Amino acid sequence: MPRAALAGLALLCPAAQARAEEPPASEIVVHGRALQQIGLATSGSQGAVGYADFADRPIGRVGELAEEVPGLIATQHSGEGKANQYFLRGFNLDHGTDLAGYLDGVPLNQRSHAHGQGYLDLNPLIPELVERIDYAKGPYHAEYGDFASAGAMAITTRGRLPAPLAEVAGGSFGAWRGLLAGSMAAGAGDLLGALELARADGPWLLNERLTKANAVLKYSTPDWSLGLSGYLSHWQSTDQIPERAVLAGAIPLYGYVDPTDGGRSGRLGLALNAHAGPGELTLYATLSRLQLTQNFTYFLDDPAHGDQFRQTDRRGTFGGAWRATLGSGAMRWRLGAEARWDRIGALGLYHTQAGQVLATIREDRVDEGSAAMHAEGEWHPLPRLRLVAGLRLDGFTYRVRSSLAANSGTGSAGQLAPKLALAWQPAAGVELYANYGEGYHSNDARGATITVDPATLAPAERVPLLARSRGAELGARVERGALTVSLVGFWLDLASELVFEGDSGSTSANAASRRFGTEAALFWHPRPGLTVDAALAFTHARLRGVAAGQQAIPNAVPVVAGGGISAALGHGLTFSARLRHFSSAPLIEDASQRSAPTTLVNAGLYRQKGHLRLGLEVLNVADSQAPDISYFYVSRLPGEPAGGVAGRHIHPVEPRQIRLSLRFGG
Repeated sequence: MPRAALAGLALLCPAAQARAEEPPASEIVVHGRALQQIGLATSGSQGAVGYADFADRPIGRVGELAEEVPGLIATQHSGEGKANQYFLRGFNLDHGTDLAGYLDGVPLNQRSHAHGQGYLDLNPLIPELVERIDYAKGPYHAEYGDFASAGAMAITTRGRLPAPLAEVAGGSFGAWRGLLAGSMAAGAGDLLGALELARADGPWLLNERLTKANAVLKYSTPDWSLGLSGYLSHWQSTDQIPERAVLAGAIPLYGYVDPTDGGRSGRLGLALNAHAGPGELTLYATLSRLQLTQNFTYFLDDPAHGDQFRQTDRRGTFGGAWRATLGSGAMRWRLGAEARWDRIGALGLYHTQAGQVLATIREDRVDEGSAAMHAEGEWHPLPRLRLVAGLRLDGFTYRVRSSLAANSGTGSAGQLAPKLALAWQPAAGVELYANYGEGYHSNDARGATITVDPATLAPAERVPLLARSRGAELGARVERGALTVSLVGFWLDLASELVFEGDSGSTSANAASRRFGTEAALFWHPRPGLTVDAALAFTHARLRGVAAGQQAIPNAVPVVAGGGISAALGHGLTFSARLRHFSSAPLIEDASQRSAPTTLVNAGLYRQKGHLRLGLEVLNVADSQAPDISYFYVSRLPGEPAGGVAGRHIHPVEPRQIRLSLRFGG
């Protein structure tokens, strides 16, 4: 066992001993999907997922926890150390542009990020510490602001474990993982510690050599908690490859073009959460960094040295939020305020060859601050009727200091967004909803000050800092005994906007868009030890104000389906299986090029005997070779025409693999 793991075990042993001397705590197993939402939720697409929903879930990557949100898909197009690519409600959310994420009240999306606006990395999560995920979709909820147009998920971690936990897991392609976690009584609260170490080579011809370390220390009392977390990882990456080269036999399906792509990432976070009367306060400070080296077009722009580039991002994010619920009976108020400052000390884009810097495309330092206030009033004119009206006011200020003086500048922006909701219970266990709301996502501050394309020195058009969204939803929810069913129909418009692309350091034009669709979700818990869940989503996504035949939105997935079953078989055995499907999607605006559909099945069998649990998981049971993600663009391999070749570029799902795990305690 690595020295770090031994050190972690030494730290956790006192906690284990302290708990061993106490009577065993009784733990209530709660399926979040079974929690009552009628009378509490203000939309049909709102919900919660509890620890029991994913306690025995076979997953290939930690980002797949986000797929507990019905209709959401998390994929990857390069090394596992970077943020996932997310898809929800007909959005290619890139790495989080319209999907807001929070961890114990701390916003996870990173503004003006080197690799993409709203960069949302879930790799710092330790799955066993996640207590619940609350989610909401659409811009109807006043508490969610930046990046929440498609949806938001608020992740809450545990403050105490029922027993110490030690686990080791290993399997195909050099994958292994070790986890040590435990908690102990300390003063008026509980002290929790956890250490996770992982390594994997992946199925790629170029070994990924992913190494990851996560550590958490958290002190919790009934009134407040203070958490310190740290995360480090580095990897070599196999990015998407030209499908034409695979079909010609020049590159294997799990092969690569540039063997020097890769990255490293780190995060150090401190978060305080406190309760005082009707109010809750969150204060946080996060230091993070990312260095990412990639090559998507190979030898298109620079036949001599290649097109590899490096993105660097080093920042501190500081802020806080206050929320309170006031009133009772027929009238209640939910109030909140928040502030945030991103101090980005290094934001760089470089031309590289074999990982060595050849030239600086642009370097920037950015200060970006925001403040917001929001209020919602909930009125009960009748016992089964609720009316909710809310307002959210956001203000931003930013300063960019660029290596190219013409791209430096300062500015500010603001937005007032109304929210409306109606909830009516026509019968016991049934609630109907109607929602309207406006929201936004912020754009990269560098795009708001740019005047010159750093690569060509041609004039560049600036980006409005805030891009407004408007949406509405009709929904229904049924909660009858062990069965919960929800059905919604939605519409969402995004204003015409420009987008700053971190991969090129410049801006590109995007038209306005409109999406409408429907979603259905089911959760059935017919008896103890058996749960079934399913979700199905259809979305029609189109650009507006463009020529006929050019209205398709690239990577807007029209159909997403998922679900699973978990069954206790007796004698300590539990079986779990999950299905995940996303359909073919257009890759360019005329829809003449489309991705292939992808269907994956994961399965797991777990045996609990006393304090020991043995797990056997099979990922990608059918050994699918479908793409995890597809793109269509121009690239050039050696020997191809100087202008390159337009074609699909794919990153396949990982082939079938087996993982074994042994857990003690927990």
